[in-house]
Amino acid sequence: MSLHETLPPQSSVRRTHQVSALFSDGRLTTIPRRRARLEQLLTHLAETLFERDRPYTEREVNEALLTVHEDCSALRRHLVEGGLLVRPRDGSSYRRVR
Repeated sequence: MSLHETLPPQSSVRRTHQVSALFSDGRLTTIPRRRARLEQLLTHLAETLFERDRPYTEREVNEALLTVHEDCSALRRHLVEGGLLVRPRDGSSYRRVR
C-alpha cells in the first residue's frame, strides 16, 4: 500500500481541522453562521452522535446534542433542515439517513 493510499484526502483533513477548531474541551463553543462551516459541523455531529438508520426519540436526540452544546433545539433543527436527520410529520422519531 502506498503512502498516498493511507492518508485521508486533503479536503477531509482540512474539514476535520476546521470542525475541531469549533470545540473547546469537547464542547461546541459556537454554532457557525457561515453556511459552509455550519454544514461541516452538522455532518460531523450526525456522523459522530447518531447511527445510520437507527430510530431516535426526540429526547435521545436532545441528550446526544446536549453532550456538545446547550442549544440542542437549534442543532436539532439545523440537522433536520440540512437533511441529515429526518422525521415523520408527527415528529415521533428521528433517523440519520446519510
